Amino acid sequence: MSDFGARLAAAFHTHGRLCVGIDPHEALLAEWGLPESAAGAREFGLRTVDAAAGRVGIVKPQVSFFERHGSAGFAALEDVLAAARAAGLLVIADAKRGDIGSTMDAYGRAWLTPGSPLEADALTVSPYLGVGALSGTFDVAAQHGKGLFVLAATSNPEGAVLQSAAAGERTVAAQVAAEVGERNGGAQLGSFGLVVGATLDRGAFGLTDEVLSGTPILAPGFGFQGARPADLGRLFDAVAVNVVASESRSILSAGPEGISARIAERAALYA
Repeated sequence: MSDFGARLAAAFHTHGRLCVGIDPHEALLAEWGLPESAAGAREFGLRTVDAAAGRVGIVKPQVSFFERHGSAGFAALEDVLAAARAAGLLVIADAKRGDIGSTMDAYGRAWLTPGSPLEADALTVSPYLGVGALSGTFDVAAQHGKGLFVLAATSNPEGAVLQSAAAGERTVAAQVAAEVGERNGGAQLGSFGLVVGATLDRGAFGLTDEVLSGTPILAPGFGFQGARPADLGRLFDAVAVNVVASESRSILSAGPEGISARIAERAALYA
């Protein structure tokens, strides 16, 4: 069993750095002519998976847009996750879970255990109850060759006050990055990554090339939110080779008839 970092490196090599978000929110369902329901979210997700397969290596379902439909929404999400993994796509479940003790451990087992109904290849998690509170989840991920993307510097303006605050000689975000990086053990591309918004000045958060070295970076903000593929090198410099460039609305807005061509077009920009 290869670890997540190795599978991510292979996806980069084969398909480039584009990650397609799967975000069946109400407006997009309407644009696609689908019902505002779990069934609509399921159809939206499966069509996106079909369009992504063979064109990109990574997809990122946003869990909240399924969860809002209750148990039927989770059933729809299970189908989308399974279809994506069966299609050979790396699946990042964007659930942003964060808790302590046995509760956090249960989240880790739910999303990262092989054979679980919600099994994904990686999970987004929040460290703001302390990176140490995620220890059990790191252990589950390592045991099963899975990945984590830990929130470090997020694109919402409310996050900056906390994430750029001083934590000794580092910012809070840089301290999170350092603790995550230690768990990668010096790997060229580790299995444990960070979420760093592409529209941010990462220097203001203390996220230097040195602290990010060897760490996968999930970077939302490309496409609709304003960051361009041509900006990737400028924004991330030496660590650009580690970036998962996430686009959602800029791709999904192409609709069910145009999404395959849009994915191919955008993927070529990140090759």
